[in-house]
Amino acid sequence: MSRIIGLTGGIGSGKTTVANYLKSHGVPVYIADEEAKMIMNTPVVVSKVKEAFGEEMIDDDKVDRQKLAQLVFADAHQLQKLNTIIHPLVKEHFEQWLREHQQYPFVVKEAAILFESGSYKDCDQIILVTAPEADRIQRVVKRDAVTEDLVLARMNNQWSEEQKMALSDYIIHNISLENTREQVDVILDLLKKQQD
Repeated sequence: MSRIIGLTGGIGSGKTTVANYLKSHGVPVYIADEEAKMIMNTPVVVSKVKEAFGEEMIDDDKVDRQKLAQLVFADAHQLQKLNTIIHPLVKEHFEQWLREHQQYPFVVKEAAILFESGSYKDCDQIILVTAPEADRIQRVVKRDAVTEDLVLARMNNQWSEEQKMALSDYIIHNISLENTREQVDVILDLLKKQQD
């Protein structure tokens, strides 16, 4: 079975940039957040969200993700309720994906809440992407067209950088694209050497 390398980082840290760079080097990367978004609109989840959070969270037979985000990121209990619906389905989907990629010596599982969801325990090693908080806030405000307050609310629902660093095997400081790629190259070399 392939080794699972977890890839995580706080919102706006640059996980996707690192994930895409790994993909360009032929490494299979599972993007948990993208899969969760797709799972979110399956009939079974739409029905569970309607039951758990009310009719107003559904628009045109789809989950109104923006409305739901405003609710859950302001209330840890509601976020936990949503995670209970989504996480088991993402876990099941990842296990299927892993079986389809078992010919690779290692695969990468990218997840924003790898630690918070407990799925870091299923990883053999973990890469953490960090960036200065001010940079992260600006990136997300620009990328998602949301307010700074909403970004900070999301950050407050994630573990601190210190907590994540303590459990990570590799740490990428994402300041400039060129430097970030160099750091990824070093990690890739180390991962390849471990399979020899």
